[in-house]
Amino acid sequence: MSQLITVATCNLNQWALDFEGNRDRILESIKIAKQKGARLRVGPELEITGYGCLDHFLESDVCLHSWEMYAQIIKSPETHDILLDIGMPVLYKNVRYNCRLISLDGKILVIRPKIWLANDGNYREMRFFTPWLKPGHVEEFKLPPEIQKITQQVYVPFGDAVVNTVDTTIGAETCEELFTPQTPTIAMSLDGVEIITNSSGSHHELRKLNKRLDLILNATSRCGGIYLYANQRGCDGDRLYYDGCALIAVNGKIVAQGSQFSLNDVEVVTATVDLEDVRNYRAAIMSRGMQATLNEVKFKRVDVDFELAPMATRFDPSISPSKTHDPFYHLPEEEIALGPACWMWDYLRRSNGTGFFLPLSGGIDSCATAVIVYSMCNLVVNAALEGNQQVIKDAIKITRSDENWIPSDPVELASKLFHTCFMGTENSSTETRSRAKELAQRVGSYHVDLNMDVLVSSTVSLFEVATGKKPIFKIFGGSQIENLALQNIQARLRMVIAYLFAQLLPWVRNIPNSGGLLVLGSANVDECLRGYLTKYDCSSADINPIGGISKTDLKRFIAYSANKYEMPILTDFLNATPTAELEPITKEYVQSDEADMGMTYEELSAFGALRKVEKCGPYSMFLKLLHEWTPRLTPAQVAEKVKKFFFFYAINRHKQTVLTPSYHAENYSPDDNRFDLRPFLINPRFTWASKKIAEVVAQCEHKTDKELNIMSID
Repeated sequence: MSQLITVATCNLNQWALDFEGNRDRILESIKIAKQKGARLRVGPELEITGYGCLDHFLESDVCLHSWEMYAQIIKSPETHDILLDIGMPVLYKNVRYNCRLISLDGKILVIRPKIWLANDGNYREMRFFTPWLKPGHVEEFKLPPEIQKITQQVYVPFGDAVVNTVDTTIGAETCEELFTPQTPTIAMSLDGVEIITNSSGSHHELRKLNKRLDLILNATSRCGGIYLYANQRGCDGDRLYYDGCALIAVNGKIVAQGSQFSLNDVEVVTATVDLEDVRNYRAAIMSRGMQATLNEVKFKRVDVDFELAPMATRFDPSISPSKTHDPFYHLPEEEIALGPACWMWDYLRRSNGTGFFLPLSGGIDSCATAVIVYSMCNLVVNAALEGNQQVIKDAIKITRSDENWIPSDPVELASKLFHTCFMGTENSSTETRSRAKELAQRVGSYHVDLNMDVLVSSTVSLFEVATGKKPIFKIFGGSQIENLALQNIQARLRMVIAYLFAQLLPWVRNIPNSGGLLVLGSANVDECLRGYLTKYDCSSADINPIGGISKTDLKRFIAYSANKYEMPILTDFLNATPTAELEPITKEYVQSDEADMGMTYEELSAFGALRKVEKCGPYSMFLKLLHEWTPRLTPAQVAEKVKKFFFFYAINRHKQTVLTPSYHAENYSPDDNRFDLRPFLINPRFTWASKKIAEVVAQCEHKTDKELNIMSID
């Protein structure tokens, strides 16, 4: 015997506070789900408001407007004859909850508040919401008067309840609850819930998707059941990119998986599944049966006279279950090509920008940023050629093109919206200048090549006139402070030039009704972590696509892109020595980033992961690296690198307070505004930790007490 049902979940590109746009995308997803024969539709977390409203959630208007949009959704006849699971904030007894509202035919069946809130890393849900710390408990919620008129209901169940249809039972969990040690899935499945929905606002990080899928597949493999995962997609208005990948799993196997990166605002994923497969799977596991009989959590059932598998279609031979398949993952290189590109497109179209401006230095970081823009143009062209009307409309608006124009070539599109500039000085090499020019030609950007020596020398001359002293580079006999000041003035002047050109280049090109260009930064996560950048230099920009990506991953991305986009010039960027080119080049000296920093980019990535992910201070980090890096390095060398990292990390913390908003792709981001909440004025020498490190080094190297005291002082 089989009992086939069709269910739907979705990826929605919602935008914080875009109530009407969010409503329309929800309505579109319901329409598509019904067209595909689905009897249950699940949407992302907080889909009516958008997930990333942050402190806007504290405004009473947000709850008010949410009810107004929800009313418009459920009163529409087009949304009837299908179970709907929709997310929005709800105020109950003057307490704000993150809720799922399950409805049918314009009537609310249950409001299920989120039990476990995400409150670490990028998430601060407990700043806005209160968890429902009453598992299995249900109360009565009095609906707002305007909703009562629509639903003809006064009270509805509010709490940890499940929905009993004629033929199955449906329960809901929300995002973070999937990641908790004791997920609601376990208790619900042991109490006979056969379909479990999870509505998420889960962001993209490199290599993170496999963790999410592993949790889903593991839970349904152990517990059995049908699992519908929905997620936000796109730039919700902040540094995060929500990466979709809605999916449907049955008994530990995937039967449908949506795309992870896409420019489609609405994507509905459906599957036809057999309820009998769940029952047979569970009944065959004897230990599960014993645990189910002992399970003390009994969920209140909200009964509804509705069948997910109507008798008329239950034995239809033309309907068959969806086939299982392996999960799909992108390579990290592909994630870099796609994630930041989708985020940038959303940011550009929603900010009413005319395009992007990038200071193109000839180094690998700005090169990677340019290639990501090119990847964005590829995505736009592909979506347009597939008939995505929203993408075509946005492309016409951004480029100020004719209304009949359809983007068909990424180079042509880049020529309309992407602008680059090489800002050379006497310290710039011909190699970097030529690399920048060739890359600009290949990706199609409108390129400007200029020398700014007059501007630099004029600024230095101004200082000399005002003070009577002229700074000189260290290589010519100047001090370290003179050397640093002469480097920084070049970098800061580039920021000023960047914004001048970003504002005026559309005017130079006679682009009609044009606004300014968005300035792109290109400092990678490792340089930001150590503070190896000048405050308010050209790393200060509007957005930074690579600010959360390591140098190591960027190199892999460039190697991948050289083949993917047939750009041999990218190999030249890979082989070049990373250099800021802010000091004079001589026969004996060429500036090197890694030499300046006193550590490699690979070492910086290790420091970042240990500091943020594993929560290591200087002493515990030293002990971990002592085991990992010896005998390649001596204990004293490991100690020196650790102390140097923490010294520069500490003295440069102030730079993190003004970091350009960056695409969050790495879990050791130093972003002071969201992710790395540490003080920006601390003792950079960590004296007590340094003494303990010195003791360990002495033990390893059999130092005397006198030598140990000298090491501690150092």
